[in-house]
Amino acid sequence: MTEEVQKHSVHTLVFRSLKRTHDMFVADHAKSIALDEDSHKLKMGVKLKSDYSPVLHMPVLKEVKSHHPDGIHGNDAYMQPGDDPEYLITGTHAYPSGPGVALTADTKVHRNPSESGIHSMALALPPSQARQESSRTAATVAEIRRGAERAHAQSTALLLLEGGGTRHSNLMRRAPTMPKPQWHPPWKLFRVISGHLGWVRSIAVEPGNQWFVTGSADRTIKIWDLASGKLKLSLTGHISTVRGVAVSSRSPYLFSCGEDKQVKCWDLEYNKVIRHYHGHLSAVYDLDLHPTIDVLMTCSRDATARVWDIRTKANVHTLTGHTNTVATVRCQAAEPQVITGSHDSTIRLWDLIAGKTRATLTNHKKSVRTLVMHPRQYTFASGSADNIKQWMFPDGNFIQNLSGHNAIINTLAVNSDGVLVSGADNGTIHMWDWRTGYNFQRIHAAVQPGSLDSESGIFACVFDHSESRLITAEADKTIKVYKEDDTATEESHPVNWKPEILKRKRF
Repeated sequence: MTEEVQKHSVHTLVFRSLKRTHDMFVADHAKSIALDEDSHKLKMGVKLKSDYSPVLHMPVLKEVKSHHPDGIHGNDAYMQPGDDPEYLITGTHAYPSGPGVALTADTKVHRNPSESGIHSMALALPPSQARQESSRTAATVAEIRRGAERAHAQSTALLLLEGGGTRHSNLMRRAPTMPKPQWHPPWKLFRVISGHLGWVRSIAVEPGNQWFVTGSADRTIKIWDLASGKLKLSLTGHISTVRGVAVSSRSPYLFSCGEDKQVKCWDLEYNKVIRHYHGHLSAVYDLDLHPTIDVLMTCSRDATARVWDIRTKANVHTLTGHTNTVATVRCQAAEPQVITGSHDSTIRLWDLIAGKTRATLTNHKKSVRTLVMHPRQYTFASGSADNIKQWMFPDGNFIQNLSGHNAIINTLAVNSDGVLVSGADNGTIHMWDWRTGYNFQRIHAAVQPGSLDSESGIFACVFDHSESRLITAEADKTIKVYKEDDTATEESHPVNWKPEILKRKRF
């Protein structure tokens, strides 16, 4: 009776075969495989054709010295034994006139004339022309080499001298260092104004610099005397948080917007609403007035910004393109006239006439909640939780990052002296030198009695028109006024500055 053949799985059979193969060839493990000349030539031929076909027609200067079989020229050539002497190329213009030009009978060999040939040519020419032609004669290879070595030695010595004696110093690019910032006096708390019953979300100073206006989560708008800090007037009409206020310099109007989707125009002679601008589908977060024409800009959580004719209340443009809440909008007379920042982490520069985007800046990684334009320069800054970034108009070219305010930045303000202020959700205020990006002061004002420590956010800040006072709107329901310290000098408060290497990110 025959024995049954034991059935194995394919897996077992494969591994058995692998083991047998390994045992068979284990002795040859360290030996290199013999080179098969035919396959090697075939492989090299394919590689040459695929990788170097555009330059195959060009000759190669060989590295082994040899003399041309002809004795007609005295230059050294580079040639290996067995090379075709017909393809020997010498002289200073060894190749045809351009790539892709095939070698012909005339261009296969390019030789410099022999010394005897030069002299015979010079004898046949007039003396003046002979001098010119002899000066134009190509140098021998040995002379070219000697000249190159001499020049290389001189340049190396010069670079070593300049680079402090280190061989590689000429190859290292020196990192740019921060220029010394302008000295600014420190700012100190001057006045705390109470009166709102909710978070103070927005501030605007009137053109005459006599009073300022605030909007709050208590649904009221309050007007305060700038000199004394006393309440002059309260306006009611919004049914939710007032997120933006602006005072017109062209007419006696105050504009406000809020989370109730409403945009209102108040006549300050009668202290009542005279116009409503209807159109936004969600909370309106910010507004701004055009400085030279009667146009109002608003932006909203509905991911749009709208352009309104102040007189007719007409919605001139609806600026669409952002994919999330548009948190801030700014206007200027020059192009681009409208700039918006959004929670989709982009900034858009708009063509106001066409109502279309002219540039989109995507450098920020997090929501852009605030924009500010420099009062004198053609630049602006944007604030986000990742960085404060400075940009150049009109195309939004990136200038530099201002890093260090590690919080959600809600507001920015800048004055003509180059002091940039950033206010954040955690109640901190940073003062920066606009030109260099140097952070010269940090303030964390204590919350007022009765408020929680967590209620220390800065929602808005603005300089008055004299630029001597900074007004902030805060989460502890107060308005704080800061002034420069008049007694401070550069000697008493020196700039704690080191010429540190800039670590500017590209984006």
